[in-house]
Amino acid sequence: MASQHSFPRVSLPHDRVVIVTGANQGIGYHTAKWIAMMGATVIIACRSEERAKQAISQMNAEFLEEKKNGTEGLSDLEKLNVSFMRLDNSSLQSVMAFVTEFKVTGLKLHVLICNAGIGRHKQEYTEDGNELIFQVNYLSHFLLTAHLLPIMTTSGPDCRVILVSGAQHQFGHFRLEEIQGKQFKEETFDGLHYYRRSKLYQIMQMFSMNRRLAGSNVTVTSLHPGAVETGLLDAFDPVKIDKQRKEVRFKQPFEGSWTSINAAINPSLSGVRDVFFADSQPSTESASTDARNETYQEQLWEYTLTCLKDFLTDDVIEILTGQSSK
Repeated sequence: MASQHSFPRVSLPHDRVVIVTGANQGIGYHTAKWIAMMGATVIIACRSEERAKQAISQMNAEFLEEKKNGTEGLSDLEKLNVSFMRLDNSSLQSVMAFVTEFKVTGLKLHVLICNAGIGRHKQEYTEDGNELIFQVNYLSHFLLTAHLLPIMTTSGPDCRVILVSGAQHQFGHFRLEEIQGKQFKEETFDGLHYYRRSKLYQIMQMFSMNRRLAGSNVTVTSLHPGAVETGLLDAFDPVKIDKQRKEVRFKQPFEGSWTSINAAINPSLSGVRDVFFADSQPSTESASTDARNETYQEQLWEYTLTCLKDFLTDDVIEILTGQSSK
């Protein structure tokens, strides 16, 4: 494994701070582990403290094993600088609590990887009144990013926001009037399509946010990790998944993390924005027509701000409207 990788092994300073959401398992786990093993300070943001602590313990055990095996590019740390902070994307109050907790640490923030997500789901609404997939995969990550941007813009050069999307966004179409899906009955609600739309929104956010951050030290990119064997597949039609497995080789979670890691740490990507990556390669052309439609992007942006109006402070609004000093 050590000889086959598609991300550079670079030395990351201990004071380079990275947040990875949903990092207690799957792609997020390997993303957080490898960035930490290269030396950075990593915060894994997820719901369960117990599962997070188990993940951190496993990361450290695997770190020692990699050192024993002579794996290249590892830091000289004796123990990984990884910690847990609670984040439940189904609750906007939880997002705000996370932001408050992070601010108390006094840490800078250099990389935010919005990785957490759910797959196809039955029709369900959060305590905030939002369609569940829309909020968990997109809206809460938007709120988290918005509140962390004031910290990132003062954290030095080359700060990056990475939105983990997917190729499924190509099958999702933007319909502003259907975002919450409340006009559908439970039996006619298409959870797969709402999953696809949530992945579409992340790419649209990339373009919209970069317009507001033009000239700043913060860049936003998005990516497709590939077809990966993770628990997320449980939410999809098992017959179709089995058929796909016969047609293409699904990646293991470690392989699925490569594109996220590359986007987060590759020195050659400093200052790169508005790029959609697939298999660690720039693939903006594969972003769908809807994703690249600026009118749709701005409609989504305005709707998003309306959904979050009770959670946005003046300093955040200044950045989101492009009015803050760069």
